[in-house]
Amino acid sequence: VQLVESGGGLVQTGDSLRLACTSSGRTASNYVMGWFRQAPGKEREFVAAISRGGSTRYADSVKGRFTISRDDAKNTVYVQMNSLKPDDTAVYYCAADLGLGRSNLYASETREKYDYWGQGTQVTVSS
Repeated sequence: VQLVESGGGLVQTGDSLRLACTSSGRTASNYVMGWFRQAPGKEREFVAAISRGGSTRYADSVKGRFTISRDDAKNTVYVQMNSLKPDDTAVYYCAADLGLGRSNLYASETREKYDYWGQGTQVTVSS
C-alpha cells in the first residue's frame, strides 16, 4: 500500500486547509485511516482517525476545528482543518491500519498500530 498526502502549504492564523491522502495497492475501505503530525523537535502525535465504518476520533487539541472524512470510491481520506493556529504547524502524515480482527468502529490513536505511512506534507501557519 502506498499513501500520498497532498494539500499542505503556508497559511495565516484563522485560515483553513484540506489535506488529502490517496492510497494505492489495495482497496482503501479495508483500512482504518489516521492523520498524525510532527512538529520540529517533537514526537509524532495523533490528530484524527476514521474507522472502516466511518466512526471518528480526534485529539483534544483539534476537536471542533478539524474534520476527518473518507471517500472509499476514490481511495482517499481527507482532513479539513479550520481556524488554524501557529501550534498546528507540522508535517502531517497519513497512515493506514489493517485493523485485523477489529470491528468497523475501531480507530486507533496509537501510531504503533498503523501499518503504512505516507511521506508527509508540510503545514505552516503564520501568526
